[in-house]
Amino acid sequence: MSASFGDMSDDSSAVFPRINVKDPYKRLGISRMASEDEIQGARNFLIQQYAGHKPSVDAIESAHDKIIMQKFHERKNPKIDINKKVRQVRQSKVVSFVFDRFKTPPNAFLVKTAVTFAVLGALTVLFPTEEGPTLQVLLSLIATFYFIHQRLKKKLWSFLYGTGSFIFSWLIGTFLMVSVIPPFIKGPRGFEVMSSLLSYVLLWVASSYLR
Repeated sequence: MSASFGDMSDDSSAVFPRINVKDPYKRLGISRMASEDEIQGARNFLIQQYAGHKPSVDAIESAHDKIIMQKFHERKNPKIDINKKVRQVRQSKVVSFVFDRFKTPPNAFLVKTAVTFAVLGALTVLFPTEEGPTLQVLLSLIATFYFIHQRLKKKLWSFLYGTGSFIFSWLIGTFLMVSVIPPFIKGPRGFEVMSSLLSYVLLWVASSYLR
């Protein structure tokens, strides 16, 4: 209980001192964490003390009813603690493993990788060929190897990460173009160009953040 129910009084016509308090919890003198037994106990105690004054009884009953209805509503519509849910997801082993594979690099490195893949994207859009962006794709693979090696300093892991990122990026890029994103670049090679651009974005993420 956060406050007393009320003072004992022998005057049957005594006026409830918190009759005009708007907050039903404060009116009954209980905390918001009070149990149903505590709520009912506060109501019964106050009704007994101020039974001779009808407005006081009405105010007590009104506060009691509001609290009971609020408790009922909370049980029927429990609030979802978003922060708690996010913490639970972040603490799961799978998600923790994925997050542990990424690390934010210095800004200068981010700019360098972003400019590289942006240039490749611009070349792909501006200079489409009948064979598709073969040269740009090759350059994107080389750039991925180079940037990952700059961060990891391990040739084998750089090769494995680079190859895996390259394959994954092109598979995801192609899947998105086929199933999700309509090609908004027109032309006979529009599909290949769009797939390449999506893949460059994923390769940039892998080159910049993968560890």
